[in-house]
Amino acid sequence: MSEKSKVIFGNVMSDKIYKKALNSKKKFAKKFGDDSNCNYPVMVTENQYIGELLGVKNIEVLKEGEDTGASIPFDNEKGLIVGNIRMGFGHYRISMAMASCAKHLGYTPYWMDLNSYKHTTCTKVISAQNDLYSLGSRLSKNPIFNKLVWEPTNYEGFRALSYNAADQKNAELMAPVYKNVPKDIPVIATHVWPAQAAIHAGMKHVVNAIPDNWPMALHLSEGSVHTIQCRNAYMGYRILNGMNKKTVCQPMPQEDLVYTGHYIDHELVANIEADCQARIDRRKNGKPMRFLLTIGGAGAQKEIFAAIIKFLLPYIEKKQAALYVNVGDYKQVWEDLKNEIPEMKNHIQEHLGDFADTEKFAEEALDPATEVTGIHGFWHGNIFEAVYCTNLLMRSCDVLVTKPSELAFYPVPKLFIKRVGKHEMWGAIHSAEVGDGTLECRDIPHTVQMLTQFLTTPLLDEMCENIVENKKTGLYDGAYKVVELAMQMKDSAKGGKN
Repeated sequence: MSEKSKVIFGNVMSDKIYKKALNSKKKFAKKFGDDSNCNYPVMVTENQYIGELLGVKNIEVLKEGEDTGASIPFDNEKGLIVGNIRMGFGHYRISMAMASCAKHLGYTPYWMDLNSYKHTTCTKVISAQNDLYSLGSRLSKNPIFNKLVWEPTNYEGFRALSYNAADQKNAELMAPVYKNVPKDIPVIATHVWPAQAAIHAGMKHVVNAIPDNWPMALHLSEGSVHTIQCRNAYMGYRILNGMNKKTVCQPMPQEDLVYTGHYIDHELVANIEADCQARIDRRKNGKPMRFLLTIGGAGAQKEIFAAIIKFLLPYIEKKQAALYVNVGDYKQVWEDLKNEIPEMKNHIQEHLGDFADTEKFAEEALDPATEVTGIHGFWHGNIFEAVYCTNLLMRSCDVLVTKPSELAFYPVPKLFIKRVGKHEMWGAIHSAEVGDGTLECRDIPHTVQMLTQFLTTPLLDEMCENIVENKKTGLYDGAYKVVELAMQMKDSAKGGKN
């Protein structure tokens, strides 16, 4: 295998950059060990949380010598691996979209979370970096840290080819988890590390589903096919724009880069017309406007949530607005909100830790005869349920209130609150351009202004109409296309034979 830290898509890295990449790997190996010679057994098990909903089965990487007798056999014909990590909620959410579309298209999606094998060097390296990223997200509430450290790191630091050189070296420590996974099963990676690790491990058909709309070398995994959600990002990746400062980069080979559109779950895409019409009808008939507030995996938006709730309380009392508040797996955020805003307690209905209750509520809320009022709080201790809760509630909500992360691409009217990392601002820009979301509201007064626009003008109707039109162009078909691409890679390698 070629040395991926020395030359990146034909762009030669300096000896200094390469040495730094080597030192990065050595540092992690010294701290967490190098298990390259380990032979970890793998087994397939049922996913007890979203297995029935999305057809997902788990790939578990066991300790050496552990028995795999109870393993479900791999489906070597229709199987497809969704490789991911938990870093915030975004990569899990994109993975769920891939699994949903894979199931709909008749394939068997396998869930492989490289951050869940605690005995491996792979997980130890990822967890350490995940902890650092989460800390940075929380510290970004400090304006000085945000301006001097966090935004430059997320915007220009991760953009550099030198960063990718180090990541490629670190990913060599992640490859052992794939050792006993059948090499011919396609891999869709929703974070670059599962893609890089898969390539280093010799997986034959790897799709690297890039999440962001700001082109960064962080997301490069040479040897895989890179898929892109937005035309703007496609052009940036094609020429590796700005990834080596002012030097003009060698471009990516055209066959390594594919524009697909947004990565969205089948259940959401299939119901776009009906759900948008229901939103328009509710507004026309004077029903409470339903706002879904969803907190990200770093748990960094509590203060903004509190301000939104305080503003909406008079509208909730008059049954002009209703709230869904999903705090993910951050139960303390919900408790803090209740303590900080005692006035909301008279309006609260809690759905805490009971996913069956959440599913029932989400289904009933789709019924035109159901009038949702008050404030509904949702919390789930399991990461699958915490993330998928938002997907379930999204169909019946009128406005999704979120930072412009991966949710910026979903087919629901969106109000964007302040970003966490400058790279996220491009998600809001793209959404505003296609007409299904607002500009990024970077402070409370602008957030309140936009809430007022939704409550007092036909803005909601306009966004719904745009979403329906966008669907006609295939804008939200990205996950279907990624799945089809992954399976086509396998079929092409076999000469097109099924």
